[in-house]
Amino acid sequence: MYGRTKYDHENGSMIFVKPRQVIEFNNLEYEEDAFIIFIHEDFLNGHFLHNEISKYAFFDYETNEALHLSPSEEHTIWDLFSKIETEYHNNTDEYSKDIILAHIDSILKYSQRFYKRQFINRTELSGKTISRFNEVLGAYFKNGLLHTQGLPSVNALASQLNLSPRYLSDMLKQETGKTAIELIHIYLVNEAKNRLRTDNQRVSEIAYELGFENLSYFSRLFKKETGFTPNQFKKGLVN
Repeated sequence: MYGRTKYDHENGSMIFVKPRQVIEFNNLEYEEDAFIIFIHEDFLNGHFLHNEISKYAFFDYETNEALHLSPSEEHTIWDLFSKIETEYHNNTDEYSKDIILAHIDSILKYSQRFYKRQFINRTELSGKTISRFNEVLGAYFKNGLLHTQGLPSVNALASQLNLSPRYLSDMLKQETGKTAIELIHIYLVNEAKNRLRTDNQRVSEIAYELGFENLSYFSRLFKKETGFTPNQFKKGLVN
């Protein structure tokens, strides 16, 4: 149980938790072999992992977005854990810390690889995430939420899809090559292009209706995506 939800971890699974998170285990029973690795932040000091570890998005995933391993993947992870355990119980010397961190680094890199495999399998099982994302984004516009809630955020859209923001972004990146925020920007710019060509409103009015309180931010985003300013586009100076 995690919160009020039960999760099936019958097949080998991994979850990753960031520092300073409260974890509580009640009436926990292991039906199969399992392990937990706690790493003190200070243990990473002076090692490249101190900065690199923050790049692994799965530390921001929810528990129900766990990594589910295949038997061969399980074997790989268990082998690395066994090496860490052996080194941990050996007599400490000047190589101990680097060896343990090297194996932890390998676990993280393999986990990243295995998650990419899981994204592909999940896409095949549950349909394209980008399609569901676009539906939710389209509904945000259609329901007039731009005027009441402002620009759509990744957090808000992820919540509607019952995914964590980082997991959603990583799945979209796998499917489209673009993150959630990049896709939101593309959607907004496409909507802006349509209105700039068909409406008689000023650029500032269109920007405001699209949820932009800052005209300069809208102009920078538009130029970044199209290569032209909104005024150039509206005046028909581009094809």
